[in-house]
Amino acid sequence: MPRATTKLFDRGTWPEAKRIADVLRMETVGGVIMLAAALLGLVWANSPWAPTYEALRGAEFGFAPLHLELSVGHWASDGLLAIFFFVAGLELKREFVAGDLRDPRRAAVPVAAAFGGVAVPALVYVLVNLGTPGAASGWAIPTATDIAFALAVLAVIGRCLPTALRTFLLTLAVVDDLIAIVIIAVFYTDDLAVTPLLLTAVPLALFTVLVQRRVRSWWLLLPLAAMTWGFMHASGVHATVAGVLLGFAVPVIRRSPGEGPGLAEHFEHRFRPLSTGVAVPVFAFFASGVALGGLDGLTSSLTDTVALGVIAGLLVGKVVGITAATWLVSRFTRAQLDDDLSWIDVVGLAVLGGIGFTVSLLVGELAFGEGTAPYDDAKIGILLGSLLSALVATGILRARNRVYRRIHEEETRDDDRDGIPDVHQRDVVD
Repeated sequence: MPRATTKLFDRGTWPEAKRIADVLRMETVGGVIMLAAALLGLVWANSPWAPTYEALRGAEFGFAPLHLELSVGHWASDGLLAIFFFVAGLELKREFVAGDLRDPRRAAVPVAAAFGGVAVPALVYVLVNLGTPGAASGWAIPTATDIAFALAVLAVIGRCLPTALRTFLLTLAVVDDLIAIVIIAVFYTDDLAVTPLLLTAVPLALFTVLVQRRVRSWWLLLPLAAMTWGFMHASGVHATVAGVLLGFAVPVIRRSPGEGPGLAEHFEHRFRPLSTGVAVPVFAFFASGVALGGLDGLTSSLTDTVALGVIAGLLVGKVVGITAATWLVSRFTRAQLDDDLSWIDVVGLAVLGGIGFTVSLLVGELAFGEGTAPYDDAKIGILLGSLLSALVATGILRARNRVYRRIHEEETRDDDRDGIPDVHQRDVVD
């Protein structure tokens, strides 16, 4: 008997589509705030008041005996971004435990695309920087996709983008973030302190026991989360790894259907606004401030192989990696694109995946060090590569807007028809 043909980017379940829509609305608002914060930081760093910006970013505070007397910039990248990665950990676990991606056939495409979108940009960067001393450490900079930035662009150019494509982009970015945090933990940990790393397991284990028992008391959980973060920071492993581990510890499945929202959903609703509205914008404000040095300085940076490697990785590597991986999945599983879509839609999303910002800036800082010339060049590459990716994606996706509008109207009509879910909808236990 011939095997049934599976569809790429077909519509998922109704509960999952509704949840994804809610997440995307929140991320879109956060993306606009983040872009405004990044622009403010960039303008301030190139204004006559640049010294006050540098003084603010370099001001130190904290508890010195625990090696936590950090600059404001470091608190933004090491502390606030831990909230971002905590939410990413919650989202990733939820996708694979209770979302549509618990089905391996659905998970294969975005997971493969994420790996392709990491490997090829890294390879492109390395090839551009062959023979450039000290540049190789930045190989992971163009591997990340900034979902908030990408969705802010979508809010302008692709309001009617089909739900399946939006879900694909969101899932790809979440898996992308997980790969990035593994890269940070493995490749950007210089001095590993074993004792603090082992001590990290104590508050993390207590946090896990409490959340598995569905404890929601902030006065119990927040101190344990802070201790986990503190020990992780002291160990030499980047402290944002603690955020992902804490997110993975939170249970997704409800004990009973009448229990109310699951704990992962509860925490996600509490912390996502803090992540998208505060943590990421503040980090973007301090990370994007690079002194361009006028037109001559900008021209000089754009001739540097670090900047060129980042731009090529984001604009070319991401497109090739994501599109090729998706095509290979379809080729070897005999899956076909949904009848309403074509490969140019995949290419458009792949170009949009070249918008790297938050994690790319973080990796650049870890690779070269804050305040160094290569890091400043990497920042310029990230900003310009992301801008070019946004412009190219705009051209591709806008050209398909008529098709997307028709699909969107069909989806809306199906979802509202007499209040009855369509045939694709089924209940998903949270």
